[in-house]
Amino acid sequence: MSKLLDRFRYFKQKGEIFADGHGQVMHSNRDWEDSYRQRWQFDKIVRSTHGVNCTGSCSWKIYVKNGLVTWEIQQTDYPRTRPDLPNHEPRGCPRGASYSWYLYSANRLKYPLIRKRLIELWREALKQHSDPVLAWASIMNDPQKCLSYKQVRGRGGFIRSNWQELNQLIAAANVWTIKTYGPDRVAGFSPIPAMSMVSYAAGTRYLSLLGGTCLSFYDWYCDLPPASPMTWGEQTDVPESADWYNSSYIIAWGSNVPQTRTPDAHFFTEVRYKGTKTIAITPDYSEVAKLCDQWLAPKQGTDSALAMAMGHVILKEFHLDNPSDYFINYCRRYSDMPMLVMLEPRDDGSYVPGRMVRASDLVDGLGESNNPQWKTVAVNTAGELVVPNGSIGFRWGEKGKWNLESIAAGTETELSLTLLGQHDAVAGVAFPYFGGIENPHFRSVKHNPVLVRQLPVKNLTLADGSTCPVVSVYDLVLANYGLDRGLEDENSAKDYAEIKPYTPAWGEQITGVPRQYIETIAREFADTAHKTHGRSMIILGAGVNHWYHMDMNYRGMINMLIFCGCVGQSGGGWAHYVGQEKLRPQTGWLPLAFAFDWNRPPRQMNSTSFFYNHSSQWRYEKVTAQELLSPLADASKYSGHLIDFNVRAERMGWLPSAPQLGRNPLSLKAEADKAGLSPTEFTAQALKSGDLRMACEQPDSGSNHPRNLFVWRSNLLGSSGKGHEYMQKYLLGTESGIQGEELGASDGIKPEEVEWQTAAIEGKLDLLVTLDFRMSSTCLFSDIVLPTATWYEKDDMNTSDMHPFIHPLSAAVDPAWESRSDWEIYKGIAKAFSQVCV
Repeated sequence: MSKLLDRFRYFKQKGEIFADGHGQVMHSNRDWEDSYRQRWQFDKIVRSTHGVNCTGSCSWKIYVKNGLVTWEIQQTDYPRTRPDLPNHEPRGCPRGASYSWYLYSANRLKYPLIRKRLIELWREALKQHSDPVLAWASIMNDPQKCLSYKQVRGRGGFIRSNWQELNQLIAAANVWTIKTYGPDRVAGFSPIPAMSMVSYAAGTRYLSLLGGTCLSFYDWYCDLPPASPMTWGEQTDVPESADWYNSSYIIAWGSNVPQTRTPDAHFFTEVRYKGTKTIAITPDYSEVAKLCDQWLAPKQGTDSALAMAMGHVILKEFHLDNPSDYFINYCRRYSDMPMLVMLEPRDDGSYVPGRMVRASDLVDGLGESNNPQWKTVAVNTAGELVVPNGSIGFRWGEKGKWNLESIAAGTETELSLTLLGQHDAVAGVAFPYFGGIENPHFRSVKHNPVLVRQLPVKNLTLADGSTCPVVSVYDLVLANYGLDRGLEDENSAKDYAEIKPYTPAWGEQITGVPRQYIETIAREFADTAHKTHGRSMIILGAGVNHWYHMDMNYRGMINMLIFCGCVGQSGGGWAHYVGQEKLRPQTGWLPLAFAFDWNRPPRQMNSTSFFYNHSSQWRYEKVTAQELLSPLADASKYSGHLIDFNVRAERMGWLPSAPQLGRNPLSLKAEADKAGLSPTEFTAQALKSGDLRMACEQPDSGSNHPRNLFVWRSNLLGSSGKGHEYMQKYLLGTESGIQGEELGASDGIKPEEVEWQTAAIEGKLDLLVTLDFRMSSTCLFSDIVLPTATWYEKDDMNTSDMHPFIHPLSAAVDPAWESRSDWEIYKGIAKAFSQVCV
């Protein structure tokens, strides 16, 4: 019978019945099963992963049929962990399981694209100039031509081109910019090398070979926790997620683990089966809250107050009332708390903390002849001044030494945390208090903005014969937390119920968290750390890091961990997870990424300063330095606009600076040779005389701003809430959504270090080139869009801070349409550069 007749009820065959009528043999057509079988057939399986900033770095099986990726599933062959630790697999999430859709979606970029108005100008210029560099110069020297294509950025108007034509245009633009203004006017932005490190290196290597500027990303995204370099002097170093299972007490503070760390969340749930208590601290009832034993909901932005109140409990109960030997010894050996700090007098007779005491301050440098100005001083339990090994003066001295021991005796020195009991006097030391500032969005607790607390002081005779009062860092910390030490300090608290700064009762007023919960959680956290020698952990992330004073949020928590001896202990410490920052083969990768095999050092710039200055965001800045000052600071030393402080930091070398100088660095070399000086000597003299200025001081002079910008592996305008409206107006010269008024219109404070122009330059970028595999927001505003290979179409490497593995990105299929890998794209541009630069 035909398939058509099979569909009719009365033409069906009657099948044989069996099993007492419970079964029937049918002869219906089963061709439909073939489509199902064909759907799940494949030609090969390729191991790969996703080059995305999710920190997952999960290994996947990519199924390929007829040269097309059909689907992906998680790999299940991870190396086994030790018997008492859960395995890493399965790692993956729904986002990764749907990535193959991108390869063939309508959003996929298929061909090289360029803005129509720009390519018309370019082709016309090439007819008039045989040299591509001169052709580009003819466009740049005509303001109307520049305006014609810049003002239509973001309005569509792309047409298809070819690789050869666009490579030549890009190279000509780079060469002209370098010759005219300098190589540091050519910049590139790409984030998170660890997610696809070869693709990142493709662009940075090209820029470094040119002398171009490689922009940072970790700070720009606000993923970098500033408290980490403030405290330890390094970027971020955190445990992998498997270490959560070694913990005995976990606080998930502003980190929504199940949602943002999906592949790792199983460790968080599994550790509860062995008795680990988990606490969620989030203002909202997020996914992580339902996985925890207890949920605290502080008012948004008050995390530092909550951490301070918990620190008050920890210090009182485990350092003063019933000292933990483990905590005391840990702080003595692994923190700066025993070190001495000079006190500086105030007009009212009180003191403020100054700098640390150095060996060079004392007679004969306490026997230290090598770097005594970089070596800190402490008092040991015998009351003697000692210079413990481990400070920066030893690390970078004649012979690096980190361990804490006495040089003279060759035996370990037991340092004293406090001067109480061997002090010469009790002095009032002033501390700033910010919790009383009224704000419509936050609660405040009124107190004097300057709190004078009583501290034990020792008087030291310095090398110049003068006497200086000093205190230990530990005593300063205890005083700052408002702990009573029997020194008749009216500003210290004797009971948790007192609403004085940093008590649990004070914390309740600020955060809204009942003080009994503050006390209980802090006590449990510290007690667990005491019994397990530091296996208490705080997992923290974007929820507390993406705030203006995020350093205070983090340092409050870091203090808790150091008080409890948790940092550096397996199963303990801080676990900051915001951004895939761990590039594990970094040492071998650096020469590739920044062309160390050809030239060093590379020119690098922090994006925050770069965009704040050159997108003219500072021209709308209403916050003043005086608003941010401590009540103990001398306001006369902090005049001007916020941009002034950034410029001063660049000028003094505290921050990188690019574009750096007010003239082309290539021409400076020629001028130095003519003057018979080295470039360093010539530049120093020119800066000192005023003949040469820093570029950041004159961002609107016309020659000191970036002119060519590459963006790859990033959606700079679409995925970053850092003022893209200002970029649209001032960098791109197109329409923007800016609604505020410039300082000139609002009579705001003008900068002192930066030259003010009545009208800022709009359209500073002559060329914006974006590499992507999809039409992103940045692509829409670009001049040239180059289609790059997706993660399943190129070879690369991926690592994460969440696990120890290096996962490859493998080319399961060839790049679709006319797309190319990032490496091939930059190789083509470099070849064109070599052809046009002669």
